[in-house]
Amino acid sequence: MMKQSRRVSSILSLSAILMLGILLVAQSGCKKNGPSEVVAFPQSFADLAEKVSPAVVNISTEKTLKMPGGPFRHFFGPDDSFGDFFRRYFGEDIPDREMKQQSLGSGFIIDKDGYIITNNHVVEGADEIKVKLTDGREYKARVIGRDQKTDLALIKISSLFKDLPFLQLGDSDKVRVGDWVLAIGSPFGLEHTVTKGIISATGRVIGSGPYDNFLQTDAPINPGNSGGPLINLKGEVIGINTAIIASGQGIGFAIPSNLAKSVISQLKGTGKVVRGWIGVSVQTVSPEIAKALGLKEAKGALVSDVAAGGPAEAAGIKRGDVIAAFNGREIKAMSDLPQLVAGTAVGKTVDITVLRDGKSLTMKITPTEMKEGGSLSSGEGTDLGLTVSNLTPPLQRQFRIRGSEGVLITDVAPDSPADVAGLQQGDVIKEVNRKPVKNTDDYRAALKKVEAGQPILFLITRGGNTIFLTITAS
Repeated sequence: MMKQSRRVSSILSLSAILMLGILLVAQSGCKKNGPSEVVAFPQSFADLAEKVSPAVVNISTEKTLKMPGGPFRHFFGPDDSFGDFFRRYFGEDIPDREMKQQSLGSGFIIDKDGYIITNNHVVEGADEIKVKLTDGREYKARVIGRDQKTDLALIKISSLFKDLPFLQLGDSDKVRVGDWVLAIGSPFGLEHTVTKGIISATGRVIGSGPYDNFLQTDAPINPGNSGGPLINLKGEVIGINTAIIASGQGIGFAIPSNLAKSVISQLKGTGKVVRGWIGVSVQTVSPEIAKALGLKEAKGALVSDVAAGGPAEAAGIKRGDVIAAFNGREIKAMSDLPQLVAGTAVGKTVDITVLRDGKSLTMKITPTEMKEGGSLSSGEGTDLGLTVSNLTPPLQRQFRIRGSEGVLITDVAPDSPADVAGLQQGDVIKEVNRKPVKNTDDYRAALKKVEAGQPILFLITRGGNTIFLTITAS
């Protein structure tokens, strides 16, 4: 009986040794092949949250809104009998009223001098800005500079003590899909709320402006999180939380830290952002366009128009060129170009590579300063929010348009005068102020005659229908 027991014990010991060996080999193989290099689910984010939270601030703002009074007809229409009654007994119209509007947002301190990064929409138009730290300290803040195009703002508090906690901006170019992140802010006024998630996507274009390049995360972000930091496991800020999809769950967007670095640096130095401009209209290279142009891949930025007298024309860029690289950086998508051009120092000569007739050509180009209110594609003085192009055969096929006369609208900036008026991508402009428009030269010539504040009458074709739309020039 003892011998049998010892034999069973030996077998069990041998089995245990074999199992241990298999596990060690498997673990060694995983390390060699890669899967075990993936960081395990953290047992807790408490240490990281405790480390970074003190530098995250709650921002409350107050702005004054004027509510028009005036004649009762403003409210009751042409039948102003009630207004007549009011004036008969009180002798005057209702006076204008002022209303205080309060809002909440988030931000984070970036140095001991009290500079704070937040969103432009958090502080825009604010009469008073208050900043509250986790330890209960409160300060009044002033705006150093704002940038509407990227929705970034730099504000500052003055502290008698140089003991302000602060966060470092990390390298958002190193962010990978699947990386762990923390979002910290004040959703719905709930101060210093910490949520966790991963990076769901990078380089997201959501139609908010010409410099869309968002990080997408599933870390819960809600109203009040705007301006707060998106933190990596090193405790670095790799994004500034700025937008959500209201109807979605786990879909939030953050401005990459590398984009913020250049904007904040300029705001800190001069209070404004100066961007480069090269004077081209560009569009996406679709697979159909790539095939029509004889390109191997559907990437780059197709030049649909070149502004007369602009840097691109001086460099030799032509309509139909595909911009493949700018200042040493590959243009994978059309949206890459505006960011690279805008981030290039004005007056600095750089290389630009284009594909033309199956050949790769590299030229020198010197960006000039983009005028306030303009865009990458702006070739005219009136800012309507439109990007237009001549009707080339590829565009005619892409948008299923018959006829070659007119100007095709290839892009409409959100909330621009053109967007408000109802113009859409794919519309073809036939007339401007009753003058025929056959090409972009006619279009520019017509807009040059328009004075600020003057309504512009557009005749467009859309889906086989012809309609008039009016835009007021800014």
